[in-house]
Amino acid sequence: MNSTPIAPSTPDVHHETSLAHFPVALFSTVMGIAGLALAWQKAAHVLGWSGLVGQGLAALAGLVFLVVAGFYGAKLLRHWAAARAEAAHPVKMNFVPAISIGILLLATAWGRMAPEVASWMWGLGAALHLVFTLRTMSAWIHHTHFEIQHLNPAWFIPVVGNIIVPLAGVRFAPAEVSWFFFSIGLVFWIVLFAIVMYRLFFHAPLALRLTPTLFILLAPPSVGFVAYTGLSGGLDAFGRVLYYTALFLGLLFASNALRFFRVPFFVSAWAYSFPLAALTVATLTMAELSGLPAFRLLGAALVLTTSGVIALLGALTVRAALRGEICRAE
Repeated sequence: MNSTPIAPSTPDVHHETSLAHFPVALFSTVMGIAGLALAWQKAAHVLGWSGLVGQGLAALAGLVFLVVAGFYGAKLLRHWAAARAEAAHPVKMNFVPAISIGILLLATAWGRMAPEVASWMWGLGAALHLVFTLRTMSAWIHHTHFEIQHLNPAWFIPVVGNIIVPLAGVRFAPAEVSWFFFSIGLVFWIVLFAIVMYRLFFHAPLALRLTPTLFILLAPPSVGFVAYTGLSGGLDAFGRVLYYTALFLGLLFASNALRFFRVPFFVSAWAYSFPLAALTVATLTMAELSGLPAFRLLGAALVLTTSGVIALLGALTVRAALRGEICRAE
């Protein structure tokens, strides 16, 4: 009886290789969608728009988080060395805290829909982000390989991201906890802002794929304004300084829109999303606190603009994933 030997099965090398290059920066998709959910929730409160859109986007953000976390968890299990190298990379390491920021934004977006779950998520996100902050700052202080060309606005994410904690923290924890995180984010925003501007003014331009990260400059003053007014209980001179700084940066980027339109799509393009959403929420908050109609109109325009940008980013991301362009070695 003749028999044909059976070749041993081989693993799907293409799948394994792709998974090894799954970028942690994809957690910024959660930040963008959750931020848009917050913008629509604020629009429902200030402008009287439908609240169902904000609820639906909050649910979508949770689903996207589960999908991205599932893939990244598989990467941690199968390609620990690749994940560890990513966490030590002078540029990519700053996107790792997007995980904890995504959790914090989900907690904020779900605050009224599912307060008990949101409270638990907020505690997890705040604790995790504090760990990321301590780890990242330790790496910065004791580094042996960072150069000025490694610096880009993504460096705001690990430390200045603390300013997001008070958004839901004012509901879920004593005020002093929120002031603690707010103080970290605010002080180091000022420090890093000066360093980043020095790098942009006096050194080579950012790499093309990092150009969208310039929009991250919008986030700290925008989120800072919303967090500060929540902590202080109203609009004052310092709150105005934060908001108008964000508004000026928004105008600066709008005046350079053609430069950003010419940049090809990279995963880093999601850096447009959350900062725009943050400016939108800040503008609607300004409309609520100041009572000025101009901010209502600007807020409405920003909601629609941010929605369009995130919808386009979502479509481009799906297309890139189908083409196998997301999980590639750089």
